[in-house]
Amino acid sequence: MKSFSESYRDAGVDITAGYRAVELMKAHVAKTLLGSNVSDLGGFGGLYELDLKETPHPVLVSGTDGVGTKLKLAFLMDKHDTVGIDCVAMCVNDVICCGAKPLFFLDYIACGKNVPERIADVVAGVAEGCVQSGSALIGGETAEMPGFYPIDEYDLAGFSVGVVDKSKVLDKSKVAPGDVLLALPSSGVHSNGFSLVRKIFDVEHCDLAAPVAELGDRSLGETLLTPTKIYVKPMLALFEQVRVKAVSHITGGGFFENIPRSLPGGCSARIERDKLHSLPIFDYIARVGEIPERDMYNTFNMGVGMSAIVSEKDAPKALEILRANDVDAYVMGYIVRSDEGVILC
Repeated sequence: MKSFSESYRDAGVDITAGYRAVELMKAHVAKTLLGSNVSDLGGFGGLYELDLKETPHPVLVSGTDGVGTKLKLAFLMDKHDTVGIDCVAMCVNDVICCGAKPLFFLDYIACGKNVPERIADVVAGVAEGCVQSGSALIGGETAEMPGFYPIDEYDLAGFSVGVVDKSKVLDKSKVAPGDVLLALPSSGVHSNGFSLVRKIFDVEHCDLAAPVAELGDRSLGETLLTPTKIYVKPMLALFEQVRVKAVSHITGGGFFENIPRSLPGGCSARIERDKLHSLPIFDYIARVGEIPERDMYNTFNMGVGMSAIVSEKDAPKALEILRANDVDAYVMGYIVRSDEGVILC
């Protein structure tokens, strides 16, 4: 007998919409399957078969995150096919900071009303993020929660699990004065600081579709919804050929919170402002919001989505590898003996 409940539907939960959403997302999920995945979408758990032939001492690394209030922009613009990339990126970019290769991903979508086509759009983005990071999307959950969420809104979160051999876990204790700090450019604001962004631009009442000269005639909405860049494949290529001492994912808290997380005691990152390749959106945010420089660097990525620390002798090769993998990396500073954490000069 086919599952259906009129009583549950009258309470606001349509079981059949959930089935329809699963059918629509299956084609997207299929693109992420890498051969090691052995589960079918719709089971009680996601199964993943580990191949550890080249990992004698495996260490599992996990990361979890959401998209935050960037979702408000997706609602206002009725564009839902990119926020899933953000969700994956926020998790896998954390996992890669340990030196781990992401293996699989699961998502969680909670909504006021399950509109199958909209949910499928969200999952299409999640699947694209998984493809970009080499992860298998092995499961997830869509929870229809009428009365808890507005009918046109949803929340999106997920988690990634990766693996690294114990001998290859990045060890920040090896960082030393004289090491080079590499910048990996961001694609935009990524998925942090949107509570401040929304306040500055009053997004609920502004024209998000209007072209903005300071943004190269791109609209504010299009610029802000640019998906978070995923750094997994370039970083894995770098790990194979260069000894990387530490990596930071520049998320909420910007430079001042995240870069010190990759530094041992007694070391600071000396960053030269004139070497940074910022993006027009950050100048625009600072001008319109009258945001002090310190607050900008303590909230946003300022055009640097990830940083990596290597020895000075390895820096040229590291840059060559990253650029060969479509990341226009550059040197933004050096490690110095200090306890200040980050020194902007």
